[in-house]
Amino acid sequence: MESKIIVNAEKFETRVAIMENGVLAEFFIERKTEKSIIGNIYKGVIKKVLPGMQAAFVDIGINKAGFLHVNDICPINEFEDDNREESENLDENDLLDLYGNEDEFDSYTAKKTEPKFKKKRKKQNSKIEHLIKEGQEILVQVSREPFGTKGPRLTNYISLPGYYLVFMPTVNQVGISRRIENMPERQRLRKLIKENKKKGSGYILRTASENVLEEDLKANIKFLNTLWDNVLSESKKVSAPGVVHENLSILQRTIRDFFNSQIDSMIIDSDSGYESCKGFLAKYYEHLSSKLIKYQDGKPIFDFYGIEHQIDRMLDQRVWLKSGGFLVIDQTEALTTIDVNTGRFVGKRNPEETIIQTNLEAVHEVVAQLRLRNIGGIIIVDFIDMEKEKNKNKVFNAFNEELKKDRSRTSILKISDIGLVEMTRKRVRDNIQKTLCEGCPYCEGRGHVKSTTTICYEILRDIKRINYGNTNIKNVKLTTHPDVAGRLLEEDKEHLDDIENKLQLELVIKTDDELHLEAYEIEAL
Repeated sequence: MESKIIVNAEKFETRVAIMENGVLAEFFIERKTEKSIIGNIYKGVIKKVLPGMQAAFVDIGINKAGFLHVNDICPINEFEDDNREESENLDENDLLDLYGNEDEFDSYTAKKTEPKFKKKRKKQNSKIEHLIKEGQEILVQVSREPFGTKGPRLTNYISLPGYYLVFMPTVNQVGISRRIENMPERQRLRKLIKENKKKGSGYILRTASENVLEEDLKANIKFLNTLWDNVLSESKKVSAPGVVHENLSILQRTIRDFFNSQIDSMIIDSDSGYESCKGFLAKYYEHLSSKLIKYQDGKPIFDFYGIEHQIDRMLDQRVWLKSGGFLVIDQTEALTTIDVNTGRFVGKRNPEETIIQTNLEAVHEVVAQLRLRNIGGIIIVDFIDMEKEKNKNKVFNAFNEELKKDRSRTSILKISDIGLVEMTRKRVRDNIQKTLCEGCPYCEGRGHVKSTTTICYEILRDIKRINYGNTNIKNVKLTTHPDVAGRLLEEDKEHLDDIENKLQLELVIKTDDELHLEAYEIEAL
């Protein structure tokens, strides 16, 4: 399989496409105005301890105090203590439960149980008033974004995720994903990690580490160990409250989480982004440096690789299957439903065979859409009813097998008598609909249209396109909806001016109240 990472980096936003055989498999976007603080590490100050709630509020230097529960406080607060004894023989689920930020971890097949480490702590002075006090400085990590009037959720169990493993500086233990079932491979991985692990710390080997090359695993360990050393060093310099470590940029996270020996190349269209990635690779992943390529063609990179139209299709409610069947995807606040239909596919044999073929084809596409759209929370998949139990099992087993490709944690129940599969999928980031769209003003919020931010950025890219292949164009007229024009002339004026100066264009903006919010016209004068 040919795998590429394609990056379109603009001043206003960076877009990353993970391509598998020319098909968009995963899509990430980071906007300058909407940067997440999940994963950031802060040196905070305990402002208020609430014994009744067994929680505390922590000032981390932002406008809202963070919330820290007693279960998120590590009883060992000497992070530099490398002489800690290895903790009890916890499995990977126990280790996983110690950490508040679970989003980056793989899913496991075992039922979650209360961690033995926590049980051990409860025998000690585990009440919050015995663990921390007001005015105390504490190192914390953001595990959940602020929401509404609530501040961010914090944890004292610091975790640094990599592509193959998760580094846990406060737990002296090694865990391996139960999805890796081959015993010789588990033994090989355990031996590798114990030979290279940082003394006094722990690691969870993720599903992606199965059959990993030794050099790739060592590079991941080196990166995480160095990152933690930098965090400790910075924590001694920073005055509380203050940020000690900001989560990596989208380019650095892409390298950390996706760029490995199985990726053929990472192609980026920005000079500054290319230099940033080049430096990051030289420091942590030098063996991959030769696979980083600077895009040179004048045509927009997402157009060149056929990605732009695939992004547009991500917002469609209906997804066609190759056989002629289709999926209907409905996302609501409470849950997401995916309905499987035979559509134009009637088959050449008996109806049951037509149904099983459509359902098996749908299995692949459902998982692909979950990954691509990043659909999380409760998900109901309504497969076409099957009469035979063996066919239900066949579809369910195929679904489970396909979910192994998904990096997010999933939990799935067996197909019900009426063909429903209930499952949950951990949210790693906002889904694509939420990122690219906003409530529709034409139907009072019952549907969705692209947000003015998304439309403005599309316009900026289209203005650059009009100059591609015809540098003689000097005057351009844009006709658009007043709301879009307002944003272009205010929040995005810096980016508009930058494009005008670089392309030596003069842009005239006209508004039309009759235009749909998403409609616009760019005309060369």
